[in-house]
Amino acid sequence: MASEPDFGEAWTYESIVSALPGIDLSDRVAVAFQLALFQVGVILFAAIYDAWTAFLAGTAAVVVAAGGSVMMLRMGALVRSVSVSSAYRRMLFGSNIEVVLSVLAFIAFVTYLFVVDPAQSETPLLNELFGPEPSMVLVYFALLVCWDLCYRIGVSWWIGVVSLWRALRYPVDPETAATLGRVDRLNVGFGLLQVILIPFVIAHPSLVVALGGHILAVTTFSGLSYLIAKSRR
Repeated sequence: MASEPDFGEAWTYESIVSALPGIDLSDRVAVAFQLALFQVGVILFAAIYDAWTAFLAGTAAVVVAAGGSVMMLRMGALVRSVSVSSAYRRMLFGSNIEVVLSVLAFIAFVTYLFVVDPAQSETPLLNELFGPEPSMVLVYFALLVCWDLCYRIGVSWWIGVVSLWRALRYPVDPETAATLGRVDRLNVGFGLLQVILIPFVIAHPSLVVALGGHILAVTTFSGLSYLIAKSRR
């Protein structure tokens, strides 16, 4: 990583990359590696299993996940660059609540995918993307990409909640407020980036509502945090 964050003051994603033995990756290289690895996987599996219907959806998911990594790394660096309440930093980085939220989101998605969707839809999403008899390897890779997405969604949710709490409880000086405002804008940007996923689930109203609700909540929380901080400058 470009600047090694202390454990306990970093996202789980940053801590894992920093802890890899014998590997020292800059932020750009780490994200580029993630993007290349997943995108090569999307292309390779689409070719092997003739799953080109899923190619665009997979590419969109990889782009959103990589975009989430870029924004997470940038937001973490910005928060660590200013003097803010220790309670805010502990909640943001040290609580690992974002992992809990990510696990809950992923379990909800898997439950929908394998239980709810087959009962509700004439053509379940898995069959829509991968055909009537999806390969186990293909589904495994798809769920890996979905977990990557769910983790970044969990982080984004937690950033929004904690940022609004911090803005209401801990007023800061104008310079610090400007830096934290950039964090809020980045989180809103990541939320809006996820809009590109909606066309691929448009035939599944439950997923559209869940994804749309998440995007609305994140942009609302981080948007309010930004406006509150700006009003106090």
